[in-house]
Amino acid sequence: MTPYLPQRLERCSAQSQRLTGPDIIMIRRPPERSGPFRTRREREALPSAGGISPHRWQLPSDENVFQFAARHLPNGHLRQSVDRVYRYLSEKQRGAVERAVERLPCTYPSARAPFTPSVDTFPAHRESRCGRLNPGDGSQGTMGHLEVPTTAGRMARPILLLSLIVAGAGARLAGGDGEGAPSGGQRVERAPAPRRLKREWIWNQLHIMEEINTPLPHHVGKITSSVNNKNAKYVLQGPYVETIFKVKEDTGDIYAYEKLDREKIAEYHLTALIIDKYTNRNLEPPSNFTIKVYDVNDNVPEFVQKEFNGSVPEMSPVGTSVTRVTAVDADDPTVAGHAIVQYTIISGQKYFMVDPTGLISTAVNDLDREKQSFYEIVVQAKDSPGLYGGDSSTATVKITLTDINDNFPKFTQTRYRFNVSEDIRVGNQVDSLTVEDIDEPQNRKTKYNFVQGDYRDTFEIEADALANKGIIKAKKPLDYESIKSYKFTVEASDPTIVHHGRQTPHYKSNAEVIIHVLDVDEPPVFFRPYYVYTLKENIKVNVIGRVVATDPDAEKRTIRYSIRSHSDKGNFFKISKQGDISNTKPLDRETQPWYNLTIEAREINRDGSPTDKESIVQVHIEVLDENDNAPEFAQPYEPKVCENAAPGTLVMRISAADKDKMPPGAKFKYSLGTGDSNFTLTENHDNTANITIRFGQFDREKAKVHYLPVVISDNGTPDLTSTNTLVISVCKCNEQGEFTFCDEPVKQVGVSIQALVAIFLCILTIIVITLLIILRRRQRREAKVLRKSGAEIHEQLVTYDEEGGGEMDTTSYDVSVLNSVRKNGLKPPRPALEARPSLYAQVQKPPRHVNAGTGEMAVMIEVKKDEADHDGGGPPYDTLHIYGYEGAESIAESLSSLGSDSSSSDIDYDFLNDWGPRFKMLAELYGSEARPKVGY
Repeated sequence: MTPYLPQRLERCSAQSQRLTGPDIIMIRRPPERSGPFRTRREREALPSAGGISPHRWQLPSDENVFQFAARHLPNGHLRQSVDRVYRYLSEKQRGAVERAVERLPCTYPSARAPFTPSVDTFPAHRESRCGRLNPGDGSQGTMGHLEVPTTAGRMARPILLLSLIVAGAGARLAGGDGEGAPSGGQRVERAPAPRRLKREWIWNQLHIMEEINTPLPHHVGKITSSVNNKNAKYVLQGPYVETIFKVKEDTGDIYAYEKLDREKIAEYHLTALIIDKYTNRNLEPPSNFTIKVYDVNDNVPEFVQKEFNGSVPEMSPVGTSVTRVTAVDADDPTVAGHAIVQYTIISGQKYFMVDPTGLISTAVNDLDREKQSFYEIVVQAKDSPGLYGGDSSTATVKITLTDINDNFPKFTQTRYRFNVSEDIRVGNQVDSLTVEDIDEPQNRKTKYNFVQGDYRDTFEIEADALANKGIIKAKKPLDYESIKSYKFTVEASDPTIVHHGRQTPHYKSNAEVIIHVLDVDEPPVFFRPYYVYTLKENIKVNVIGRVVATDPDAEKRTIRYSIRSHSDKGNFFKISKQGDISNTKPLDRETQPWYNLTIEAREINRDGSPTDKESIVQVHIEVLDENDNAPEFAQPYEPKVCENAAPGTLVMRISAADKDKMPPGAKFKYSLGTGDSNFTLTENHDNTANITIRFGQFDREKAKVHYLPVVISDNGTPDLTSTNTLVISVCKCNEQGEFTFCDEPVKQVGVSIQALVAIFLCILTIIVITLLIILRRRQRREAKVLRKSGAEIHEQLVTYDEEGGGEMDTTSYDVSVLNSVRKNGLKPPRPALEARPSLYAQVQKPPRHVNAGTGEMAVMIEVKKDEADHDGGGPPYDTLHIYGYEGAESIAESLSSLGSDSSSSDIDYDFLNDWGPRFKMLAELYGSEARPKVGY
């Protein structure tokens, strides 16, 4: 099969696919072919394109052929129809068909036609969304005419019409009307070519309306095939088979067992099979088909939001846009009226209007925010405009009028009276004028003017739009003694008012203002805001200048002047009662060229007591210069020369400086202070001079340093001269003239008298502190010696080197506790006696005046105990003493006479039991009875 014909068909199909909406391609039949298909080939070709019986229908030339094909041609059979036609044609006949197809017109219709439902599904006289089918003349061989509405639906496959025309043209060529037919009426007999007629599916176009209210199931359509087999069974395949759609196996009728909703699924794509119900073998190849769901108006237009907001300036002209509302209808937009939304304002239509696109605009031009600033309107969205019924919904639109400057300010009073103290500061608020402007603050542009009693140099009025006031401020100081009251008229206006054609005669407002000045006790007032005086330096005492202040009040109190202490070197100046300022000592300009004094003027009562009314003024004193300083070297110089320097060699260039103020044209003169020198001086006439070598050939062994006096004088009045010495070092140099070794001149170090005094005082302080330390140590040694009493010296107790066997009582205290007092071998500081912790039970010592029978033994023990307690160099609290061992056979064994039992002394030693564990042994030896042990 030549590919030319499919390409032509593809081209027409592409032309149809470029169209949008309900536009279609309508192919009109050529006029010469108007009439029934009568040839055998026509009748054979057309059934292969869908099972049409062409002899039953009349096709006039002005009829839309697509209307005929849409009712009878199933979808997806264009290529099969072309194949059937080509099987009957020879090569020449095929060429004639191609030329005929090339001449086929592809034109756009003047009317838009949707798919026409099947006559089986939509009988005559039935109202449908696609139009109304009316019968023709009633004859069996005439096709009924379809009344198509101007707003039609979308076409599906208009290119299927080509199959009818191609089939008709091919059949005509095959009947001998083509180029290859023999002339002279001769008939060429041809042997019939063997061919196999392929069976094909045959069914009506399948479609169904959504939301059918009749009882389920609903008949969708019927699928049939040319297979004549009594064992054939129809089967459906697809995602919705057996749930929504079912087919009768023997008849091919398809039923829907659920209500369909086009808005959820608009098309169902299924597959039809015909199989042997006994063997389950496919009798025909599977065929895909589509069940289309036709729309009904079952959805209400829904606004995209429940509430809309908009704003528009007040006094806007008619038609000013406010906002836009949008509603969406889920129905099919290609069906007339189902998804077309019409907007209507049902509340608030007096002030606003809406167009078909949902744009809300103003309907009047006098919307005044000051009367009503907010509007709430209700908008209705309704589908199927122009038809009876239809669904609708509403939404609320909140509209706010924005303010413009269209109202004039007006004073709330015709006269204002204010009181203000005369001591008000410049720039401070006197009072305010209240105006009424009902516009919003950002649109209040009130302007205040003085129209009578022009005091604009004394007062100013600033507009406060937020508070709707005019603030009166003082521009200069007020004086009760000069002007006691002010009276003027103020005008309030707004030059930026938007009139909108309104006539407003009173666009300005006037008010009278009276300001009374109140008298206050004012401080003194200086005649000048500040004073500047000059004084030559080095003058001993001289009157510099005078400051004058007066009392502005009627009382005219006396003024007392003083210099505040924080002034620059205020002790250098003094001020008299009359305000005359003079210096107390000569001033040096080089030390301080300016002095700033703060002079205070205070009012004095008649009784001479000062008041709290005071004022201050700044006095600036400039110290004038005089030529009292001789010029000096501008910087320290350390010149060096080579030992073998040649005559005329430049040593260095020197310059001078003067501490005095250098007037323009000041000159310095340089000269050498000695004529016997190996150096010369040459002036450069720019206040500098050159030092050069006169003879050369220096000898370091004779003089390593040369001192050259230089005399410098100025041209001041009087001229002053100073002598400055240059210390020039003689150095060894290499061949290139670079210094290799120099002896630096010994620099003199000067020490002032104040530094010497400070050093002497430091040395004296160190000596005194050292003597005090030595005396303190000596006193402590003497005190230790004096603490020993005579009783202790003459006591019978003898200290032995060893006790022999050690101390018997080793359980009265814990040695580890005593040793733990020391840390790292260091002895801790001994606390005061009162602060020392007690390791033993607190025992009440017997008073001194108790039984005198205690004798010297008790006194001795008390002294030794106190000495041990107050010994700062001894170990803390207690320690172990090691005595020399006397031997086991010693009669005395331990403590001399204390151990003798033959003593006839009647001294009572029972008080030893009250002195703690340290005296336990003595208490057992000399006590009359044993005491219980004291624990610790």
